[in-house]
Amino acid sequence: MKKFLWMSCFLLTACATLKTSTEYVTRGNGYLKDGKKQEALASFNKAVTLNPHNIDAYEARGAAHFYNGQYALALKDFDRVIQQNPYRVSVYTAYASVLAAQGRFKEALDVLNIVEQLNAAEPETYFARAGVYYMLGKYDLAVADYTRVLQTRPCADAFNARGSAYAQWGKPEQAQQDFQSARQDNIPEHLNAYSDLK
Repeated sequence: MKKFLWMSCFLLTACATLKTSTEYVTRGNGYLKDGKKQEALASFNKAVTLNPHNIDAYEARGAAHFYNGQYALALKDFDRVIQQNPYRVSVYTAYASVLAAQGRFKEALDVLNIVEQLNAAEPETYFARAGVYYMLGKYDLAVADYTRVLQTRPCADAFNARGSAYAQWGKPEQAQQDFQSARQDNIPEHLNAYSDLK
């Protein structure tokens, strides 16, 4: 009986410490949302080590690299995901964000247009593309994409960004309306949880 109890305790302890790759991705996403970028990166690294075929782990780790300013590592992880699943829309948007952060705006725009060709663009995709258009001085196109975001997921970030695009485009009245709309209490501040990361 003692041997059975000892073995049961040993097995329970072993099971309690074992984690799956997916569990580490979930933990890492929580760390990332809490702004704990180094802890998130450690969790994603563990997830990749446990399961080198878990594309969720590579996508998440790519995001952590991006938020840590490690753009080459982010692109490498995102490339791996795209190679395994070329229809994974969120990765294209993240990939383009890295390119834009590097000042490679035309390449970022090409990547974001792939998402639209897949008929799978999300508000984050349009928000990212609008930012690229803004940086390229194509304010009318930026306004059009920010408007798409606001039609599906209104937030202060999108109103402020569209207001800036209107201002640069020479439309101060529309800009002022958007800046006022951004201050409304009934809309969220950010498009998604990762927008809070610094």
